[in-house]
Amino acid sequence: MFKGERLKTLRKKKGLTQTDLGNMLGLDKSTICCYEKGTRQPPIENIIDFMQIFAVTADYLLGTDHLIKTVEDPNYVVKTMSKEEITFMEELRKDKMTYDILLQDPKRGADIVKKHLS
Repeated sequence: MFKGERLKTLRKKKGLTQTDLGNMLGLDKSTICCYEKGTRQPPIENIIDFMQIFAVTADYLLGTDHLIKTVEDPNYVVKTMSKEEITFMEELRKDKMTYDILLQDPKRGADIVKKHLS
């Protein structure tokens, strides 16, 4: 689902009003307002325009950029990770041995980290 609050943040960072952005796309200010509030979903053409204007991915605009699916859960829960958590995981993956230890026995890995930080 399109994340209107992300569009609003991007628009403001670029110093655009809803009217400015609407004019760039041939849309009314009210349409941009509805996208930002989440009362309307933009068509794919507008999402592509937003990607180009703000140099972001569709994943970012749709809020799927940090989704993690866990199939172990019988309810198949979708969880999100913060940018910091993703960065942490990327750094861990650089050291294959450490990463493998943490994946094989997460409790042991957490204990090692706690001991090291104490």
